[in-house]
Amino acid sequence: MIKFKSLSSGSCGNCYFLGIYDDEGRHQCSVLIDAGVSLRRAKKELQRDGIAIEEISAILVTHDHMDHIRSLGSYCKKLQKPVWASETLHQALSHHSMTHSWIADCRHVLKKGETEIVPGHICAKHFIVPHDATQTIGYSLDLDGYRFVIMTDIGSMTPEALAEASLADTVVIESNYDLDMLRHGPYPKELQDRICQGNGHLSNSECADAIRKFIHPGLKNIFLCHLSEHNNTPELALQASAEAIGSSCASSDRKPRLLALPRQTPLQLTVL
Repeated sequence: MIKFKSLSSGSCGNCYFLGIYDDEGRHQCSVLIDAGVSLRRAKKELQRDGIAIEEISAILVTHDHMDHIRSLGSYCKKLQKPVWASETLHQALSHHSMTHSWIADCRHVLKKGETEIVPGHICAKHFIVPHDATQTIGYSLDLDGYRFVIMTDIGSMTPEALAEASLADTVVIESNYDLDMLRHGPYPKELQDRICQGNGHLSNSECADAIRKFIHPGLKNIFLCHLSEHNNTPELALQASAEAIGSSCASSDRKPRLLALPRQTPLQLTVL
């Protein structure tokens, strides 16, 4: 079975756990996606679910903004686990103040197509998405045949992102802001434009439009990530996505589970 846990999801920090378990519920292997929370906090939260952080097999990085790599240097120094990213992203990490001293010994570069990141169990395919970082990538992970797709900090949808999501069992997708809240909120006009003009973040309505395009009968879960603290609410994000699911599924269809991931508190370990 596959289990998922969000440790934190938002501008305050991002970190996700994804693991493979046997039929008796014993941990087999796992990865972390991003390292935007402290190693101490991650260790504490995972211990509550019986997971020793030393058992993590690898770390995947989506991009080099601080809320995604703030503690990556510490993870590298103390855990010495493979850190997977694209060549372009690794070049940036090798010069970043938070990672340059420790990343070299953990550096593993993703290949085109699928890369085996946990031998015999987990393969990763990455795809580039629009965002104002050095480079931002989404992931399609094959975990013993279970397909998990994550796309966070994505300014606009791409055909490749939609194609990967249309094959997934679970999709984690950004639903960052409500446009009315953004335009009438506390952010200056320049920052508002940066967020909503295609190279920043995905709005609730844009997320809902994407769901309409990639939803398919085999989709089991949709998790909404990276909700803005000032320009969104879980209720608004869920409403937009729920309407998209409802309009796309016949009454007899099995609808995917829909959750909004908490910003600063962990989601309980969830069977996918």
